[in-house]
This record gives sequence, C-alpha cells and structure tokens, in this order.
Amino acid sequence: MPSVENTKRTFISLFSCAGIGCCGFKQEGFECIATNEILEERIKMQRFNNKCKYNSGYIRRDITNEYTKELIFDEIKFWQKEEHIKDVDVIIATPPCQGISVANHKKKNELGRNSLIVESLGITKEINPKFFVYENVRGFLKAECSDTDGELKSVEQAIERHLGNYNILYRVINFKDYGNPSSRTRTLVLGVRKDLSDIAPLDIFPDRETPPTLRQSIGKFKKLDIMGEIDPDDIYHNFRPYQENMRSWICDLEEGQSAFDQQDIQKIPHQVIDGENVANKNKNSDKYTRCFWDKPGFCVHTRNDELASQKTIHPEDDRVFSIREIMVMMSVPKDFKWTRSPFKSLNTISYEEKVRFLKKNELNIRRTLGEAVPTLILQKIASKIRQVLENERSSCKI
Repeated sequence: MPSVENTKRTFISLFSCAGIGCCGFKQEGFECIATNEILEERIKMQRFNNKCKYNSGYIRRDITNEYTKELIFDEIKFWQKEEHIKDVDVIIATPPCQGISVANHKKKNELGRNSLIVESLGITKEINPKFFVYENVRGFLKAECSDTDGELKSVEQAIERHLGNYNILYRVINFKDYGNPSSRTRTLVLGVRKDLSDIAPLDIFPDRETPPTLRQSIGKFKKLDIMGEIDPDDIYHNFRPYQENMRSWICDLEEGQSAFDQQDIQKIPHQVIDGENVANKNKNSDKYTRCFWDKPGFCVHTRNDELASQKTIHPEDDRVFSIREIMVMMSVPKDFKWTRSPFKSLNTISYEEKVRFLKKNELNIRRTLGEAVPTLILQKIASKIRQVLENERSSCKI
C-alpha cells in the first residue's frame, strides 16, 4: 500500500468557470493549487471567493497553450516546496459542452472544441493525481474528439487510451437523484489511480438522496408581485422585468401549464405583425411553463432570465426565478460572492442603485449559474474522497 504524505488535501480545476462546483471541495477542506479558466470575468468571481491560497494559482489562459500547462506544473512544484505535498489529490475537469451536443458534435468546426477533453487527459496523465473527476453533458462519452495520434475517437476511447493507470467509472445520472434541488442530467467520469489498491471508483461515487421540492427549497422566500421588485433584505431575490403585455400570457397559468395551452388566442405568446396577432412557434413543449411547487426544480439553463426559456416560471409568482432561487436550485453556498462588494453593503444601497447593479451584473450571474456544476454534487464526491484518504492514512499507521 502506498504511503500517504501529510494531511493536506489538494485539487486542480480545469475549465473552472466561476468555481461554483469547486466550492464543494473547499467545503470539505481541500485546497486549490491551480484553477484554469479563459474568461476574466469568471476568474474574478473565483478571486472574490478566495478559491486559491496563492495568487499565482489563478491561471486565466488558453489551456491549449503549452505555456498555460507549464504554469500549472510550476504551481504544483511550488506547492511541493512550500506546502510539502507529494501528490495532487484530485483533478476536476469540465470542458465546454457546446461542441458535444447531439446536434453539433459531428460538425467539422466543433471537433477542435471537443478535443479540449484531450487537453484535460494530457494534463491528468502528466500530473498523475490520485483521483480525477470529469463532468459533462449526457452525450459526452460518445462524442468524437481529435486525439493526439491524429485519429478521431469517442471521448470514452480517448480516456481509456490516455488513462490506463486508473480504474474508471462512467455514469450518466440526474443530479436531482443525488439530492440536488433541481434536475440536471450529466455524465460523471470518476478515476482512481490503480496503486490505490484498496479504493474503487464506486467508493467515491455520491450517495443517492431524495431531492427537496421547490416548496421545500425556495418556498421560504418573499413573494414578489411587483415587476422590478427587489427584496430589501436580499438584492439577489428580485422580480426580473419583462414586457408588461406578456404578463397576461402567464398570470392565470396553473402549475405545469404552458402559455401555449391557453384557450384565449390573446393569451397565447404572439407578436403583432401588420396589426395581426401572429402566434410564436412552440418549438419546445416546456416554454412559457409554470413549474410545480411539489416537485424538484427544472434544469437550470443559461437563459434562465427569459419567460420563453424552458420551465423558468415560478410556481406562483408571475416571473422567472430570482437569482437567489436559482442559487438554491444549484446548491450554491449562500455566501458565494458574485462581485467584490460585500453582500451586506449591496443591501444598503438605494433601490435605484440596486437596479443599476442588476442591469450590469444579472445576466452574467444567471448565465454563470446555467454553466455551473451544482456545488452539492462535488461536495459529496469530495467528502467520499476525504473519507477514503483518511481511512488509508489510518491503515498506514497500523
């Protein structure tokens, strides 16, 4: 059995967005050696939440650039010297999924993007952490990628080719079945280095848990009836405005009902063209749909700001879910900071200042939430990893 160094637990995060999922590892006492994200606004959010112990750990660069990889490797060397770690415990990778959708994954111009997973594989192979966690969309494993040998492979085949020294578990799951307050079907790939002979991937897989209903998770929040209303105690609990004429389309909807089910033609979503009502196209059955109080939340999409998006309407109020409600549905910690300004300070500014703040920041926050891995899921995995490592350390002392 391999020896265990000190008790410090570490991780590296690739394609880390705002670091929402990684909060789960922080909650379990893991420290972030390096985090890589190409968008400055996302890296800023990670800084606001003190994700990395050292400033050099925030690496805002293209992962395909060799210098970017060197920065990550240099950060590991720094931790080995300054923090006396031997191995990196975990690598988390969540490559962008736009090129891995069913509609797009075979488009020629998307193959390069799909190959970002190959970059993750190469870095994982080089660093050789004890564990890795990959998360992506349902069709992730079957999507094609351009491998380092020049051949097109499925992502699963590429993983097997590069990471043969790991025992690997592949699962497509709905995160709501593991306690997350909203539905989110994703692929989880968990790897355990083979020299950790007493640990299997199933040992770090999250336990199933009944999810809370929307009534249980967000029912406590203040009712918002007035368009533009902001809870005076919580700037992130707000009634996002929309065109006033659209309110009649949704105001009398029952739970689970869509505005396209309306009998009154004036209440069916439409545009007025040359004085005539022209009904909008109903491409998806869940557009303009009111959610159920006594079911878990919908899958949070990046356009959760729109009535016309999928299942975005509150079970009772005539509005989309507020930022705060979306945060709860994605199991984001309440104290997660979206800006440099402290939450208490934001709540003390005037209503007009709050409106300006939301106009500047709301869409970015909402889209970031739609891109995130729910904190709870990675927290559950981190908890399992922490437990098995503690057990391993205890057995080494016997």
